[in-house]
Amino acid sequence: MMSRIGVVVFWVLHWLPLAVLSRLGEVLGLVLYVFGNSRRRVVNTNLALCFPELDAAARGRLARRHFRVVGRSLLERGVVWWGSRERLARMVRVEGAERLRDLQAAGTPVILLAPHFVGLDMGGTRLTMNFDVVSVYSRQKNNPVLDRWLYHGRSRFGDQLLLARQDGVRSSVKAMKAGRPFYYLPDLDYGRRDAIFVPFFGVPAATITGLSRLARVAGAAVLPCVTRMLPGGAGYVVEIGERWSDFPSADVEADTRRMNAWLEGVVRTMPEQYYWVHRRFKTRPPGEVKFY
Repeated sequence: MMSRIGVVVFWVLHWLPLAVLSRLGEVLGLVLYVFGNSRRRVVNTNLALCFPELDAAARGRLARRHFRVVGRSLLERGVVWWGSRERLARMVRVEGAERLRDLQAAGTPVILLAPHFVGLDMGGTRLTMNFDVVSVYSRQKNNPVLDRWLYHGRSRFGDQLLLARQDGVRSSVKAMKAGRPFYYLPDLDYGRRDAIFVPFFGVPAATITGLSRLARVAGAAVLPCVTRMLPGGAGYVVEIGERWSDFPSADVEADTRRMNAWLEGVVRTMPEQYYWVHRRFKTRPPGEVKFY
């Protein structure tokens, strides 16, 4: 849990050049790999399920690479919280912003499909420098210090609207129709509510159907929005992709399968950067053995 002392350490470190901060973050990640037994087991389980074609040694190397980028994302979060607008603009390049602007100019509601890669918060904060968005914020009830600074990082620029998960569909749709892009993160295991089991890397995964339902209710275009962490302290790039065609369809399950299949393809381009420390396959179909 983050303490006030931890916040002070993050504040001091955020003044370092990104190349130095990145190297320190990688070291922190390797420390977490060695001593974070429970999360290491989660990562190893996820990688065994999703990459059965890799042998144990290859999966071990991938797990260590993952913890290194997780460590980077943790330390570089100080820049998200306190870095100047100019520094963030230099660190994070946005590609495809014109696609979003064109849809806004046409009065089309937009969902930015933003999966849980390690650069998620960096990319989200960078977008708020140019767009007033709506997003869902989950309170860190057990850690008020972390909660305060996470909220600060996501709302420090512009006029951002952060909704609680219990605020539901209506508030999100209203915000989208008012012109706010929805920075939407639907790829974690949120339990059985509003979820169906569809494949993710060939494994049935409880996946919420919100992308299809929200796009239909709001009449929204879906733009994939992926943040990539670049190597060597070179920063990040936010990629806003082409509008999904023929989405949503009349088949919610097919739409949800499409989302997971698309995400799997992106994960394969940078497998170390997906959020494998999350128990993605925690919820199982009735009768199935638990993985964790």
